[in-house]
Amino acid sequence: MKKKIKQALISVSNKSDLKSILKVLKKYKIKIISSGGTYKKIKKLGYNCQEVSKYTNSPEILGGRVKTLNPKIYGGILSIRNNKIHRKEMLNNNIEEIDLVVVNFYPFENLLEKKQKHKNIIENIDIGGPSMVRAAAKNYKDVVVVTNTDQYQKLILELKKNKGSTTLKYREKLSEEAFNVTSYYDSIISNYLNSKTKNIFPKKKTFHANLIENLRYGENPHQKAAIYNTKKELGILQIHGKKLSYNNYNDIFSALNISKTLPSNLGTIIVKHANPCGVSINKSKVSSFKEALACDPISAFGGIVCCNYKINKKIANELNKIFLEVVIGVGFEQDALKVLKKKKNLRIIDSTKLKINNINNISTNFDSLLIQTIDNKIFSKNNFKIVSKKKPSKKTLKNLIFAFNICRSVKSNAIVLAKDSGTVGIGSGQPSRVESCNIAIKKMNKFQKIKNDDEIIAASDAFFPFVDGVEMLVQAGVSAIIQPYGSIRDKEIIKFANQTNTILVFSKTRHFKH
Repeated sequence: MKKKIKQALISVSNKSDLKSILKVLKKYKIKIISSGGTYKKIKKLGYNCQEVSKYTNSPEILGGRVKTLNPKIYGGILSIRNNKIHRKEMLNNNIEEIDLVVVNFYPFENLLEKKQKHKNIIENIDIGGPSMVRAAAKNYKDVVVVTNTDQYQKLILELKKNKGSTTLKYREKLSEEAFNVTSYYDSIISNYLNSKTKNIFPKKKTFHANLIENLRYGENPHQKAAIYNTKKELGILQIHGKKLSYNNYNDIFSALNISKTLPSNLGTIIVKHANPCGVSINKSKVSSFKEALACDPISAFGGIVCCNYKINKKIANELNKIFLEVVIGVGFEQDALKVLKKKKNLRIIDSTKLKINNINNISTNFDSLLIQTIDNKIFSKNNFKIVSKKKPSKKTLKNLIFAFNICRSVKSNAIVLAKDSGTVGIGSGQPSRVESCNIAIKKMNKFQKIKNDDEIIAASDAFFPFVDGVEMLVQAGVSAIIQPYGSIRDKEIIKFANQTNTILVFSKTRHFKH
């Protein structure tokens, strides 16, 4: 059912591109009412407009906090046009119908990003705008609601196509989008106030997110998928290659999370199926990549490489020697891009603008949400306790902490073997911790040339429930082990370490990743 637009209310915080819709409203002789700065802008652009305060015969009060909250506004928006009682009440109260509402809100989200003072943030909670939008969206059978400048061109086309009228289908679609906008806006406010009071898990939890893109499919071709972000962009930029898939994003996030826990400008991470299969923090960037690759070159095939440094031509040449799905860098030199772009499908990601602060991990199943704070604390010596008679050197302790840090990003049960701040064997995702030890040892023996004087250390993401896992590691040449405490057999583990002259360090925290 088409509806003729006779009167519009315009009240916008973002006043860009207003002229485009004012022009078409004038063409179809649509009257305009407006308030505050929008009224002044419309008049400045040379178009006729009635100020809200004159239309309602009620002045703006409380420093502009109350402008449009008036029965003449809401009656005009909410009246059902073919309802006899509504028509009578409108006539008795001298209320005119408002057929088009063009509103966008105070920039609350932008102020949060700019870290404004709390008082200023509160003043930018829009009241009238969302109220008018909700009213218009509810009454979409009679009223058009426009909430974003991106919708202006479609509005113009709709009015031209229907000679000043709109279709029900069009109004219904805008109503859907309007309620998405108001719920998003309210969610930002509630989450801000939750963070202000440090209420991490309120009784009612709302989420807001922007659609980044629809993906080709999910983990498998029969599954639909899309990626959303609480900001308007991810903080990572794809500069080359095929469109990213659901699985690509999973791997990318896993790699980036590890990279942010490593010393800046040093780390190379190789990830396959969201598990690290090689990590190194060698100061030589080429050596760092080669060491990470050497940990498990078979698993690295078709994986992703994440460098927490700027990628140069030398690194690019090394990267191009193997098949990779994704390469991530903190920027790229132009010569490096020329090399990498020779592979047309290789996805090249710039993570320069990525920030990981105060984020939560969310897992969903069966219409339920599991929410937890992120496990990315930067470790220090104070997080650990040396429990063996034999004490580690500074170098050994540094290597142990490196391995333990990588271990928490490996799916449990997880075992990481390392040498000189580079992984040499990783066992992941096994129901048995002993089997994870076995896998890590086999990989080390398969891909590494271990010398007699090499110091091999091991990290476990949780305590060893029995001595058998520790025994297997020691027999494989491991001379130092780091693990969380908490087993009823911790004393047996310590005793075995002392008997075998093995360094044993306990973490004060456990770090499972399921």
